[in-house]
Amino acid sequence: MKAKDLMIPVQDYLKPDDKLKDAVNLLRTARRGEERIGVKGLPVLDESGKLVGMLSMRDILKAVHPAYMDLMNVGGFTWEGMLEEMAKKIADKKVFTLMTRDVMTVKEDAPLMDAVDYMIRKNIKRLPVVDKTGKVVGMIYERDIFFAIVKTMLKENTGGVK
Repeated sequence: MKAKDLMIPVQDYLKPDDKLKDAVNLLRTARRGEERIGVKGLPVLDESGKLVGMLSMRDILKAVHPAYMDLMNVGGFTWEGMLEEMAKKIADKKVFTLMTRDVMTVKEDAPLMDAVDYMIRKNIKRLPVVDKTGKVVGMIYERDIFFAIVKTMLKENTGGVK
């Protein structure tokens, strides 16, 4: 099986200058196949369609969690209201300020095991699929690979009966 056989075609993406409040709305409502069910991460493409990063839910969560809090003794500290306050502070920031810039990709004709290898080694959940010119044409999600494995296992163990 090749990467292109399991990828979901890219329909929604972000631009580096998009505001985070618009980006989170798109993450929440993005198309995955035919449905608008939201996704946990989207590619960030420049004006020429070149991949320049990825923005994920985790990037947003990291942005509302102050890094200095890890270093403090927060014994009597309260978190009450901080999430809302931090979310308001980052709403108008640009996607490029939070996106992950070093993004692994897999070529559409690569064996699916290449995607699995990248995901395991780099601890990533989604992987952009690129064509011969380097243009992002799809995404492979950890969940879809898992279900392909399940389907193969269950077919083998049940003699092909679904």
